[in-house]
Amino acid sequence: MSELILHRNLDDPDGVYADLVAAHDGLSKAESDALTARLVLILVNHIGSRDVLNAALQAANKAGTLE
Repeated sequence: MSELILHRNLDDPDGVYADLVAAHDGLSKAESDALTARLVLILVNHIGSRDVLNAALQAANKAGTLE
């Protein structure tokens, strides 16, 4: 299993955040939730490892995982 990266690892985190927000712009709550679910499934498939997914789920359940 690859080590889960929990430190900031984006060249442009503000731009990524803006892209995520823009993708939800104009969507209803149900449409936004569906987009988020599709995005998560696409990214999980890209990762391709249940162990990495479970490590990410554990990290997400803890407060302040990113330094």
